[in-house]
Amino acid sequence: MALCGDVGASSLPSELIVHIFSFLPASDRLRASAACSRWRDCLFYPALWPELRLGLRVSAAERPRLEFLMRKCGAFVRELRLEFAAENYSAGGSATAEASESDATPPASSCCCTAYSEGDDGARVGLGNETDAQPSSRWLDVLRTYLELVLCVLRSVRNNRNLQKLSLFGDISILQQNGTITNTYLNKVDPGGKKIRQIQQYFEEILKNSRQLKWLSCGFMLEIVTPTSLSSLSNPVANTIEHLSLLDNHTPANTTLVTAVELERFVNLRSLALDFCDFTAEMARVLANNNHVPLHRLSLLVHNTSLKNKTLDKMPEDDDWKALTRNSGNLRVYMMAFDVKIDDMLRILKPSIPLERIHFDSYITCVSGAVVDLISRQYDTFLTHFILMNDVNDMSGFPDLGDNRNEDPLVLLAWRCMRLSLLAVHGYTVWAHNLIAIARLRGPDLKMLEVTEESIDFDQSELADQDVDPVHNLIEQVSIGLARPWRAVMDIELLSVFTEPSRHFYREMQNFSEGI
Repeated sequence: MALCGDVGASSLPSELIVHIFSFLPASDRLRASAACSRWRDCLFYPALWPELRLGLRVSAAERPRLEFLMRKCGAFVRELRLEFAAENYSAGGSATAEASESDATPPASSCCCTAYSEGDDGARVGLGNETDAQPSSRWLDVLRTYLELVLCVLRSVRNNRNLQKLSLFGDISILQQNGTITNTYLNKVDPGGKKIRQIQQYFEEILKNSRQLKWLSCGFMLEIVTPTSLSSLSNPVANTIEHLSLLDNHTPANTTLVTAVELERFVNLRSLALDFCDFTAEMARVLANNNHVPLHRLSLLVHNTSLKNKTLDKMPEDDDWKALTRNSGNLRVYMMAFDVKIDDMLRILKPSIPLERIHFDSYITCVSGAVVDLISRQYDTFLTHFILMNDVNDMSGFPDLGDNRNEDPLVLLAWRCMRLSLLAVHGYTVWAHNLIAIARLRGPDLKMLEVTEESIDFDQSELADQDVDPVHNLIEQVSIGLARPWRAVMDIELLSVFTEPSRHFYREMQNFSEGI
């Protein structure tokens, strides 16, 4: 390709090539980098890749690709988002690395990756396709690989002083699906705890060396954050952090990842996510102090594991919530409840909590109509998202929230909560006529109405009418009420809100916090 005379594209200065690359979408950059080694070197110019988003299968096949990528980008990336997933949770048996316009992904020519265009905003690159084996015989290998991949990432960014945003998600529950993670099993994959101590050391080095960190988020990562980790942050950095998320319901009893005293350093904190048992009345009072900027987002994880090991005696009372909302008038709360007993839930739901979103996920303990009714009465001016999930094996008899009640609690929720924009239900009986009523009450303002097909039931009178197809009538009436086409969820596997509650909560928490 001659430009003029004997001057060709190979003679262009690197700065000009980088400038040209900056106008290309990520997928085209990957293709262009395969032209020659010089163009490939230009691909990883720091200005092109300030942001890196990775979704990794816990598979040994990921390691060489990950090492290549982190070697190229780890030292200068300004925003790093990392999600781990077990193999059977990855679509098509492979994980992905998501690269937005300013993300980094290894070129296809170097690591056998396949790039898929997602418009000008990014590319999706597959990172492996290993044949599945029997989980029962290999889950220890998965755990061992998980530790190695975490080490690879943290080792690469530990000296990065430009890091502004660090988000790590590990989903311990996926690692636990084929066995309980105990010290005995950890010793089998990590004798003496050497790798875990190294992971904790690297994480503390990242915090110690950071100079511009504003966003720190760590969710369900195995053995990475300790009660002393945050002490590695210098006071100037702690004073500038705007988002802090430490979600780990597997911390031992009587220990917490952050204390009220430690939280006093985070004077510019605008968003916080913690285990509910770690969010104490003393913390609420610290955040209500005038020395702190108003808190805008608070995400709380209520988990039955934490409730078994820890106490609710130190949780904020209603007066504490009132004081906090006085200092933080725009505060909104997002709550996720995993298999929480009804009595505990009724105790937790204080009237003055500005609850905007709540997500119930149950395996043993079902939510009662009384809890739903309390939520609709206390949080009618705030509530926008309501998710009700009951992961039951017996599909023949779902619990009925409206049993022995004059009015169905979900209908009352739709009637009282004028700002409700998302309602998702699985594993609870939703009567067809109540679903129609919900659609008519909220209309187009209900942006998402996700109800699984097996959750919907019909009155005998509706089934007895030979002239009307009840399913067709339901679809038609709900569609009219919402002023858009609607159908029940036929395949639950298509919605992460039902199949991967921890991941869904973590992602929604991130979006919730970023939406300030």
